[in-house]
Amino acid sequence: MAESDVIQYHIVNVTLDASMQTAIRTLLQANNLDMDAGVSLFAVALAGKTLTGCAGLDGNIVKCVAVDPVWRGENVCAGLLSEIQNFSMTQGHLHLFLYTRPANRRCFQHCGFWSIAETDNVLLMENTPRGISQYCAALSKSRRPGKVIGSVVMNANPFTLGHRYLAQQAAARCDWLHLFVVEEDASSFSFIERLAMVKAGVADLTNVQVHKGGAYIISRATFPSYFLKTSAAIEHAWCELDLQIFRQHIAPALNITRRFVGSEPFCSLTRQYNQAMFASLSTANAAFPAIQVVELPRMTDASGVPISASQVRRLLAQQQFDALKSRVPATTFQHLQQKRCALTA
Repeated sequence: MAESDVIQYHIVNVTLDASMQTAIRTLLQANNLDMDAGVSLFAVALAGKTLTGCAGLDGNIVKCVAVDPVWRGENVCAGLLSEIQNFSMTQGHLHLFLYTRPANRRCFQHCGFWSIAETDNVLLMENTPRGISQYCAALSKSRRPGKVIGSVVMNANPFTLGHRYLAQQAAARCDWLHLFVVEEDASSFSFIERLAMVKAGVADLTNVQVHKGGAYIISRATFPSYFLKTSAAIEHAWCELDLQIFRQHIAPALNITRRFVGSEPFCSLTRQYNQAMFASLSTANAAFPAIQVVELPRMTDASGVPISASQVRRLLAQQQFDALKSRVPATTFQHLQQKRCALTA
């Protein structure tokens, strides 16, 4: 029997198995990778008691794939990803994404993954050749006529008067505005809550359509850090990938010509993202036209302080509902009161 024939594949929860967690961490470190904080479930390849490979799963994102060099060439990676995909199907995740280094493209292509976008340091792949094209085909059904088609992407955690002001000002400058809500549940408010607050908060703006962000507007919260060694490298790669997908796929699908952002006086990461957006979208190239980036000044409160979601979250934690009322739309205030009642019931 060949050595590769004795490999067994299993799904393990490393929070319940300290020895396996240590073995996986050691294997990852040997492959110049870190353990990603978001991963607790791993497919593992075992030859007897020897760990020969691992692949982590964070929701529908495959992370932390590593194979012992001694066992490379034995299809261990293919076995790991097959185990991951079979397990994911039982959890309702048919569509998987994978972040890796560009040098690993061929390996993962052989395992049934296709490229979506890449930077010098990061390659994003998915386990279908039609995922991004089907997403854009669905988006294109929401195309609207007009010379100026705008877009806004927001987390809205929660939806404030600042978000409302940005949407209203952007809509006034467009024939049609597509508003995307980042789709993840790593925020203080769930995606369902945030989407509902945004829809209610812009319901009166007749040229605005609210979209679920979907998997192709990349959340900073789920972006991997396990093979990028500095926070600067992580932020740069996230910006590049997210903006590349927006420019090459999302904007053409909807004929978007402008992207609006609010000025950012507080968060340096968001400010860097806005700067990267100007550099990435504003210049035309042979394949894609320029997208005009418009930065609008933040709405301020009565004391001249820019309204922010973090400010609103602090006031909510302090139960300062009078102060909250002047910083959020009536629809959001109603939601916050209902949330407060639910928590105290």
